[in-house]
This record gives sequence, structure tokens and C-alpha cells, in this order.
Amino acid sequence: MTVVIGGLTIGNDLPFVLIGGPCQIESEAHALEMAAALVEMTRAAGIGLIYKSSYDKANRTSANAARGIGMARGLEILALGHEERGGQDCQHGQ
Repeated sequence: MTVVIGGLTIGNDLPFVLIGGPCQIESEAHALEMAAALVEMTRAAGIGLIYKSSYDKANRTSANAARGIGMARGLEILALGHEERGGQDCQHGQ
């Protein structure tokens, strides 16, 4: 069985694809810096990348802990990162 996400095809018998990113979007600068670092590392390693980060973390250990920057701002930041890559999914090594 395979799963296609953007331009990446994922399956047990296919090359490794990293799904990674910070647990929570802290800020625009942090998210873009982390995405750029992951792109650089995965390109160097010749593997695919799916960037992920949460804008609302409801599963915190304390009900009083910060949950994130919210859906509207979080989606803006994720879209900005996508635009900075020229609207391309991260598809290195394929």
C-alpha cells in the first residue's frame, strides 16, 4: 500500500520520508527557521520531507499551559512557508 501526499509517495518499500517539525508553532520566525533547516538537512540526506507543526496543542500536561497561536495565524504561517518554497512540496531524493 502507498500513500501520495503532494508529490511524495510513501510506502514500506519506498525511500524514507521524514515527517517533522516543531511540536508547536512558537512564532513565524521560529517556524520558518525550522522549516529551512529541515529542508537543508533532508536535501543533503536525499530524503523527502513533510513539514508539520501544530497551531493548537490541546494535549498539554496542564490545562493552564499555552495551547498555541491559534488556527488563523497558524495557517497563515504555514502558507507563508509554502509560498517561500515557491509553492512546492518538499520532494528531495525522489
